[in-house]
Amino acid sequence: MEFFDEMLAGDQPRESYQSYHDWFSSQDTKLLKRKMIEAEAVFRRTGITFNVYGKKDADERLIPFDIIPRIIAAREWQHLTRGIEQRVRAINAFLHDIYHGQEILKAGIIPSALIENNDAYLPQMIGVTPPGKVYTHIVGVDLVRTGADDFFVLEDNARTPSGVSYMLENRETMLQIFPELFSKNKVQRVNNYPQMLRQSLEACAPPKCDGKPVIAVLTPGIHNSAYFEHAFLADQMGAELVESHDLRVRKGKVCMRTTQGYTPIDVIYRRVDDDYLDPLNFKPESMLGIAGVMDIYRAGGITIANAPGAGIADDKAIYSYMPDIVRFYTGEKALLRNIETWRCSDADSLKYVLEHLPELVVKEVHGSGGYGMLVGPASTKAEIERFRKKLINDPDNYIAQPTLALSTTPILEKGGLSPRHVDLRPFVLVGSNEIMTTPGGLTRVAMKKGSLVVNSSQGGGTKDTWVLED
Repeated sequence: MEFFDEMLAGDQPRESYQSYHDWFSSQDTKLLKRKMIEAEAVFRRTGITFNVYGKKDADERLIPFDIIPRIIAAREWQHLTRGIEQRVRAINAFLHDIYHGQEILKAGIIPSALIENNDAYLPQMIGVTPPGKVYTHIVGVDLVRTGADDFFVLEDNARTPSGVSYMLENRETMLQIFPELFSKNKVQRVNNYPQMLRQSLEACAPPKCDGKPVIAVLTPGIHNSAYFEHAFLADQMGAELVESHDLRVRKGKVCMRTTQGYTPIDVIYRRVDDDYLDPLNFKPESMLGIAGVMDIYRAGGITIANAPGAGIADDKAIYSYMPDIVRFYTGEKALLRNIETWRCSDADSLKYVLEHLPELVVKEVHGSGGYGMLVGPASTKAEIERFRKKLINDPDNYIAQPTLALSTTPILEKGGLSPRHVDLRPFVLVGSNEIMTTPGGLTRVAMKKGSLVVNSSQGGGTKDTWVLED
């Protein structure tokens, strides 16, 4: 299988990489390797760790960082931005519709059972319109590339997309280590993301907000895999970092404990899953949420970002209908393509998947982080047979996709540059009046040669992503 090399066409650099390639060719490899060690030291000092559940050394694990940037031309980015923003508009319209008139179900575009029997669909949200009519304030749209102009959406992250802190720290580290590169290459900035996030959240303040909105980041606590990011974003936004024990409902408002008593807050950027958000409305045993917050939310007293129930939009079975969803709500053809997807709940599709398991990638409908999936070409016969039993026992829980020829960008190894497969997660901010896509995003890279799995939980690393100015 041939793979599109984003840096080189044959032995010549592509236009977007020309300036960087000229610089790299003049560098001492030993010096660059010392820079790699320096970058790792920066990450370790900053405390950028990622908890891989089930691992004893989880708290000390760093996500590998590669110093060779991934570079995207302005023309390519403009195309991607138009497609991303079209998709995000459609997702928000879809979420409003399924919790109100359900016109897309009445039109027969999506089977009703796919919504009504879906764990991510919250009956508590029926008839609720979030402030600003925004359901997904932050969206991570995962993209893969297979050719010069061939980009596909791998999945939509509409619940609590993570990774933005790595995007920002990757850039900050590169600016520290290679300041000369940013004077030679016109790279669009990403370091204003926290300010843009705050502005976007403020624009969606609830009707009962009095004065400048007070924003808080709700974290499950220090043992959560993305706690570093929660603390980082709260600090960068100038917001409060809070846990459930810091909050309570008082006089129709959600209030946080301060040295001066309890102070009302207006916007909660929550990094707690729906099920744990409110023990009075969801899991009664939850110690991570705020008792009664859903009642305040429904009464217009608080904004929750992202909205409860938004997760149904990143369900992988719903994903397979995204081209139809885009057309239904925008009247336009989707600018970004989906990957061909077989829904295993369909008998004919299941038959095809079972017959072609060694060739396919199979994912759980609600899965994430690279867990619970099968990459057929990289799996043993025993692994494939175990997965076959799972599919037969619970077909509704799975979708399957072809194994794509993911593009590669080089990483720096002992022997020099070596190609590795990558994907890209741009971060999209949705306010009441505008949609903003950060120029770049998080490039995740499979550090293992030949691997197609880029998730950090599965050993993947990250790169700084450069979008060039026009």
